[in-house]
Amino acid sequence: MFRGSSFHTIDPKGRIIVPTRFREVIKDSGTDSIMITRMDRCLFAYAHDRWEELEQKILHLPEKSEEMRRFQRFFIGGAQDCKCDAQGRVLIPPFLKQYSELDKDIVLVGVLDRFEIWSRENWDRENGLQERDMANEQVRREIALLGL
Repeated sequence: MFRGSSFHTIDPKGRIIVPTRFREVIKDSGTDSIMITRMDRCLFAYAHDRWEELEQKILHLPEKSEEMRRFQRFFIGGAQDCKCDAQGRVLIPPFLKQYSELDKDIVLVGVLDRFEIWSRENWDRENGLQERDMANEQVRREIALLGL
């Protein structure tokens, strides 16, 4: 599983360093590449085994509404297979870099079955939303159900 956060930079060529702990999870999936797609103004990065599970779930959905077809175009259609180089770097395709507003300072966040790649500015904004959410009683009840 992917856990923890790391603060990094994206180089002028669009490459990011994947933390060693994340690379170990990737290698455990049997490959040295990851599937990267877009969501929530950040990038979602999946090891191939988990990505294949997601594709199968989407493929076998009993109902495919107009909204779900649109989501598939966005999420699956925007996915790219990105190989880790010998230095543990991944090249972020330009359209994904643009979507997620990656400029210089970035944050990589482990979220169990994936890790997310955020611009530092978007990450700080997201954390502000989390602080706001914690003031919401319904959210606090949902979190309490986890035993926290």
